[in-house]
Amino acid sequence: ADASVRHVRAGGAEASRLDPDSRSAAIAALAGAELQVLVVGGGVVGAGVALDTATRGLSVGLVEARDFGAGTSSRSSKLIHGGLRYLEQLNFGLVREALTERALLLGVIAPHLVRPVPFLFPLTHHIWERAYVGAGVTAYDALGFSLGHVKGLPGHRQLSRRGALRLAPGLKRSAITGAVAYWDAQVDDARYVMTLIRTAASYGAQVASRVQVTGFLREGERVTGVRAVDLETGGEIQIRAQQVVNATGVWTDEIQAMVGGRGMIHVRASKGVHLVVPKDRIHSTTGIILRTPVSVLFVIPWGRYWIVGTTDTDWTGSKAEPAATGTDIDYLLGQANRVLKTPLTREDVISVYAGLRPLLAGESESTSRLSREHVVAHPVPGLVLVAGGKYTTYRVMARDAVDAVVHALDWRSPPSCTDRVPLAGADGYLALWNSRHRLATSSGLHVARIEHLLGRYGSLAPEVLALVEAEPGLGRPVTGADDYLRAEIVYAASHEGARHLDDVLARRTRIAIETPDHGIAAAEEVADLIAKPLRWDGAQVTREVGHYQATIEAERASQEASTDADAGAIRDTVPDIVPASADGVQSR
Repeated sequence: ADASVRHVRAGGAEASRLDPDSRSAAIAALAGAELQVLVVGGGVVGAGVALDTATRGLSVGLVEARDFGAGTSSRSSKLIHGGLRYLEQLNFGLVREALTERALLLGVIAPHLVRPVPFLFPLTHHIWERAYVGAGVTAYDALGFSLGHVKGLPGHRQLSRRGALRLAPGLKRSAITGAVAYWDAQVDDARYVMTLIRTAASYGAQVASRVQVTGFLREGERVTGVRAVDLETGGEIQIRAQQVVNATGVWTDEIQAMVGGRGMIHVRASKGVHLVVPKDRIHSTTGIILRTPVSVLFVIPWGRYWIVGTTDTDWTGSKAEPAATGTDIDYLLGQANRVLKTPLTREDVISVYAGLRPLLAGESESTSRLSREHVVAHPVPGLVLVAGGKYTTYRVMARDAVDAVVHALDWRSPPSCTDRVPLAGADGYLALWNSRHRLATSSGLHVARIEHLLGRYGSLAPEVLALVEAEPGLGRPVTGADDYLRAEIVYAASHEGARHLDDVLARRTRIAIETPDHGIAAAEEVADLIAKPLRWDGAQVTREVGHYQATIEAERASQEASTDADAGAIRDTVPDIVPASADGVQSR
């Protein structure tokens, strides 16, 4: 591998170590020899494109304007699913495609990160609804089973009212006539993106966050690379590439404008808001999916919490920081309370997060009816755009984009093999899981801590345990966020490419949404822990903590506003810790 790619091996798995030195080396490599492919955008699709390209033997780089997965790809419903509602639209192709990917993710690509989750679909009418919903879920199961039965995902079951209340006693008896129980899967979306990035880097991809594209290099009509700025240093760089792939999600239109015109793809941003509430506020052993007047509502198990979402509304404000409003929160509470025995209130809400879906625009005025299918286009020579789609089908989007790249390069490249490439931490995961009690004994940690580490790092967990062995104090929980060990905080900066406090609290961990104070109590300790690997002085630690506190205050204030415009204006009072270039674009 390239000397700038630093490999580490643990438990049979391999991943690149992303730290400040590897970032500097990657930026130097990006500014050096011409690449075959440059990916703009470090969300799940961009990361998938980088991995697909690298595993075909092509030289590839990736730049992301903020943190990896900082936009849409860390603010989803965190589900890996076929999309039951697309069956109602008779979009069998999209559902089958998504279920194919679900099976691959559970069984081959990321069994350590993607896990089964049960759901209950309450019925509210007699006879006809049971037949209607049952037919849909039967088709869902049939499509999934035809792709190969995945262990741990049994078929659906029809339940009486009594049977439904046995699984979910928190439902109003008067609000349901019965239910259908079925299975899907879930993922920590931000952690998955970061793992994709590390896996791509292990195959030779040069990756760098906080590098923003400000323009394109051209030779006549052909795009030959990009102009970019390292937002951390202010240094300007030129990255030459034979093909540039833009995977910028909701910024797709802005990218097209940079190359001269609107182009053939138009993407609309749809805001999805989610609430996080404690597990004891909803008495249920299973997730719940509800039909709403415009879409569906999920109540999703999430460790010691539930995630309740989502909204589906047009968003025209800042694409960097979409803001949830009080109206959004009240809507979600109202929809959930239609079927809950004990109503949720604002006081029950631990946290709120909002993300933007990049939907391909159609004729409909309702974003809930816009297409979730993806499109790949070649608007000008040297530039490939990929847009639309859904998190579950990121790998298919990436494959199709790289197919277009290979065709344009006229390169004899092998076909995509990412359906057979496990992500970092997957190889050896099951063996380590089976040995978790031994690991607990040898490490001195409770077996529950080992299970937590294996569910986040897979077979890379020994790297985290090595930090504890070298410095036993890192085996203590984080003050104010005791679900996480201090070693995980250090590892986020030393191995996982975290550059700032928010990167750690909001994406490498979920402290920002899993604690009532959004991580305020943990912020100073976390900043002190990452100061050494990131080479911060005391002034930078103080700046990071102060900025994080200001961000949380702005988010809380915005959630009291009643309109998107007001909420967005409040949230925009606190820009990113590393301000973006005024003439550039963000990433998905």
